[in-house]
Amino acid sequence: MTNLKGSSSAAPGASVSPAPGDLEGGLDTLRGDCARMAQRWPAPARTASRPVPPSHIHKVSVPKRSVRLLEGMSDYGD
Repeated sequence: MTNLKGSSSAAPGASVSPAPGDLEGGLDTLRGDCARMAQRWPAPARTASRPVPPSHIHKVSVPKRSVRLLEGMSDYGD
């Protein structure tokens, strides 16, 4: 739910822009807002990605604080 009524310290009769959206709406409200906006911003056409041979991958480094996180992911650590 979008709340366009907001409190303002502007002088009476002055032009007031609406307040930002209702910040208390929750996840369902956010998902609904995103679904309505998605029609305005279409995604670019998908292109098929091609696999890259390991010989083309150079200088990949992982910060030490992230190593344990990556080791725990089955895609990277197993």
